[in-house]
Amino acid sequence: MIDNGFTPVPMSFGTLFKTEEDTTEFLKDTYDALRDVLLKMKDKLEFGLKVNWDRESVLGEIEQENEELRRLKAEIESNQQTSTYFARMQLGRLVEQALADKADSYVREIYQELQGAAIASRSNKVIGDKMIMNAAFLVGRDKQDQFDQKVHEIGKRYEGKLSFKYTGPWPPYNFVTIRLQLERSASV
Repeated sequence: MIDNGFTPVPMSFGTLFKTEEDTTEFLKDTYDALRDVLLKMKDKLEFGLKVNWDRESVLGEIEQENEELRRLKAEIESNQQTSTYFARMQLGRLVEQALADKADSYVREIYQELQGAAIASRSNKVIGDKMIMNAAFLVGRDKQDQFDQKVHEIGKRYEGKLSFKYTGPWPPYNFVTIRLQLERSASV
């Protein structure tokens, strides 16, 4: 349906109606809202992009870049008997902050590069330790190939550090909020 140029009704996946009457009632009650959404979403598609990282590879890169981290790590390793709990805690905080900063930097760069080919983007909650980005992008049909090419270029550039799970095209679920609340009128 999406590949044939149609704009699907952007409702939650798996939405079912019990009867044809329910479907008709829903369409009558929501006609104006649906028409508005369908006009706004005409010729637009959603793509998903999840980015995971190889934490150890990135940590090695951070250690090379961060003098203070290298110094503290060397100090702890050379004085294992006398290294303090405080020094180890400080190292842990430094590592976590550096990893968070690096993740933010990667995500910012990816969003900036995809910005020109996307109409809008939405950040979704990341899942687990390895995922640093979980996003949805609204892309015009006419920019689909450009967006696809950009994602693949970025993926190649970060090969070995980041892995990309790129999905779509999907109906633009993340960019439309239609809440269904179908109520039957009481029979008298």
